[in-house]
Amino acid sequence: MKPSLSLLSLCLLLGACSQSIPPDSNDIVPPAAWQSAHTAARQQVSQEWWKQFGSPELDRLISQARAGSYDLAGAMARVQQAQASAVIAGAPLLPEVTFAGNGKREKRLHGKSYKQLNASSGNKAVDYFDASLSASYEVDFWGAKTAARDSARQALKASEFDRDTVELTLLSGVASSYVQTLALDEQSRIARLNLANAQSVLGIVQTRHDAGSATTLELAQQKSLVASQQRQVPLVEQQAREARITLAALLGKPVQNLTLDNTQFTQLDWPTIGSGLPSELLTRRPDIARAEALLVAARADIIVARAAMLPKLTLSASLGSGSDSFNDILRSPLYNLAAGLTAPIFNNGRLSAERHKAVAQQQELLQSYRASIISAFADVEKALNNANGLDQQRQWQDEELKQAQLAFDIAQNRYQAGAEMLLTVLETQRTLYQAQDQHLQLRLSRLQASIALYKALGGGWNNPGA
Repeated sequence: MKPSLSLLSLCLLLGACSQSIPPDSNDIVPPAAWQSAHTAARQQVSQEWWKQFGSPELDRLISQARAGSYDLAGAMARVQQAQASAVIAGAPLLPEVTFAGNGKREKRLHGKSYKQLNASSGNKAVDYFDASLSASYEVDFWGAKTAARDSARQALKASEFDRDTVELTLLSGVASSYVQTLALDEQSRIARLNLANAQSVLGIVQTRHDAGSATTLELAQQKSLVASQQRQVPLVEQQAREARITLAALLGKPVQNLTLDNTQFTQLDWPTIGSGLPSELLTRRPDIARAEALLVAARADIIVARAAMLPKLTLSASLGSGSDSFNDILRSPLYNLAAGLTAPIFNNGRLSAERHKAVAQQQELLQSYRASIISAFADVEKALNNANGLDQQRQWQDEELKQAQLAFDIAQNRYQAGAEMLLTVLETQRTLYQAQDQHLQLRLSRLQASIALYKALGGGWNNPGA
């Protein structure tokens, strides 16, 4: 029976050792250059990139977000958990030493009992004392303990990179919400200005109507336009309040505690951003680093799962002493040495399935790693494309706004002089309002495109382990 059992164990051992771990390969070759036109200078994005927009208030809000964001605080707590897990995973690499001390007293209450309890005169109590120091250690023949520690360390890195990703997302969200808040304040100002212009024209139409040179239809048309502008004012103000609520939530405070100074939207500007080369992006994005760390941890998990199929050798030693008197507890020392070997024989495929599961998880994380790289390339390309397209649109839109303002001024003056129809004034008013709104929207989109590009480039982040 023993030879056959040993042969079975050897077969299982060789079978487990013969299973290899599939190699990693992301198979992704970064493009030589970005598709969109850009500034290819290999300048490093500043870690305080938001200061490039020229707003001290934005810098203050960023500091508040770092201190008050609950999402960021939660990410930091997850890092602390991962640090503790790494310590726990590395503990089995060294022997575990424990101390034990015991004291015991026995006394017969009545009747017959053990002989030692009857030996003393007067039925006195019997005392026992012992102390021991023991150590145990599982030999890491197959590298399972080391792999478990390495997996935990990589998980710690992934947690740190995740915290950096949360911080980058938070700061870019604060910057985007801030510029949107200022844009809506500016849009509200423009809406009130347009309302004043429409009311001014209405006064002209009313005067001409009273004089009999303007029809009731013309008066009704201008009143309708004034009502439309009046409706627009509370709509924009509502959107501006909502933007402030969103900004306050990112800072971790109620909107009642949010204070903003009188920074004007037109004071913000966007800097020139050097996007560098696509290949450099792999070390500038914390989300890519996180995906890579999880992939490395998964490879270590495969080693742990494979080692579970192999024999385990455990060594133990203890040194102790005992006596019926506390003063003599250390006078009769004894030691014990032991070694134990265990090996799995039959587990209905559980250990093999766990290893297959670990391999499949590694393959899943490999695909996630590849996807994160492609997604990062796409983020930069989209941001560059948006910035370039918006720059081209703004060149023509500036001229559009200039001519729309000129057309409205001419039409208003001619109508007041009786040389132009109200329909022309109405059309030039609508054209001017649309041009003003489009000018603001393009400027907002351009600022947000710069923020998105900073985020896509990693916000000045660098992998400390790269």
